[in-house]
Amino acid sequence: MKYGYARVSTFHQDLEAQISALEKEGCEVIYSEKFTGTKADRPKFKEVLSKLVEGDTLVVTKLDRFARSTEDAKRIVRELFERGVKVHILNMGLIENTPTGKLILTILSGFAEFERDMIVERTQEGKAIAKQRADFREGRPNKYSKKQIEHALGLLEAHSYSQVEQLTGISKSTLIRAKRKLKTGTGRS
Repeated sequence: MKYGYARVSTFHQDLEAQISALEKEGCEVIYSEKFTGTKADRPKFKEVLSKLVEGDTLVVTKLDRFARSTEDAKRIVRELFERGVKVHILNMGLIENTPTGKLILTILSGFAEFERDMIVERTQEGKAIAKQRADFREGRPNKYSKKQIEHALGLLEAHSYSQVEQLTGISKSTLIRAKRKLKTGTGRS
């Protein structure tokens, strides 16, 4: 049986392209999740690994969807080979349980790990540069302006949270946090 595994790192990313490629490859069962690859605990990945038996094939679109590091890739593939499971990485091909197949896997997973490390390094460099600016603020920017929040809090005096959410689009949890910050005087401007 062919099992597919698709993963993106954040909830804002889309799985559709990977799932489509796995369907096109003939995967009968596809597991997918939105979970960072830097974490060892990927529930759906663990689940698909537990289902694989001798003669099955695990298909992923790219090596970086599969493993966090070169050592991780080699370990997982070795364990799958020992169980008689084939590994097909669409942008590389079928990884064979041969010295050449293992060498290719090691080299390509090394490049994938290098690419991830370079992304992290560039991100850290960009953040260090941004921190030098006077207007730098850590974290995600506020979705709503101070004026919008104040208006919504004013509406709460005559309306329920649900009504204010419908009128403004600002969620109840955001309004509760804003109200709490207002009381404690810790609000961001």
